[in-house]
Order: sequence, then structure tokens, then C-alpha cells
Amino acid sequence: MKILQDIWILEKSGIVIFHREFDNVVSPQLFGAMLSALNMFAEQLTEGGLSNFDLKDTRFTIIKKMNLILVATSSKKYNQKKVNKELEKISNKFLKLYNEEVKSFKGKIGAFYDFINEIETSLEEKNL
Repeated sequence: MKILQDIWILEKSGIVIFHREFDNVVSPQLFGAMLSALNMFAEQLTEGGLSNFDLKDTRFTIIKKMNLILVATSSKKYNQKKVNKELEKISNKFLKLYNEEVKSFKGKIGAFYDFINEIETSLEEKNL
């Protein structure tokens, strides 16, 4: 079942190294910087930082692995555990494919572009 809508994979500094969005409403790099700052603020308040938050009808789910922050949006109608499981599956797949590139990341974000082909089965399509 396709339950995730948008996905961003950020290097912990806030650089978005991969993204797929329904609507590019805001620059991916601006989104990454804002989310990274928000997460750092949350980590100051509580151990672990953000894990999810809601905006109107959309839930943002966040997981952290290695030096990455993975963020996905989903409808709030989906069970949070299902969303977490799907995002966890994507993070594991990303790290399996790009572990060396992540470890030696030097700002080349195009290296991860083909990942979209690996996760199409997890992402909802936009209804026109």
C-alpha cells in the first residue's frame, strides 16, 4: 500500500540530498534548513528531538539514522506505526544502496537521484 506522499532525506547539516514531492511549494534546501533548525531546537528541549508533527491534514514523520534525517508526509488517516514502518523500510534501503556515499558525502546531491526508482511502490501518486 502506498501511504507516503512526500519524502526528503537530509544530511544532518540540513542539506537535502534526496527529495520527492507532490508540489514544490518551497525550495527543498529551504525546507531542509528549516527542519534541521527545528530538530536542533527540539533536541535542546527533549532528548531525541522531533519524531512527528501535524499540519492540518498532513502528518510529518521523522526518523534519524547515521547522519541523516528522513522526513515523510502522509495523510493523518494512516496509522502512525504503519507510516513509521514504511519510512524505516525506505531508510534501510537508502543506506544499503548509498552507505559509502553517505559516509563520504561532500555536497554532491545528484548522486542520490536514482533512488526514486527504488521507492516508487511506497509513494502515493498525485491525484489530478
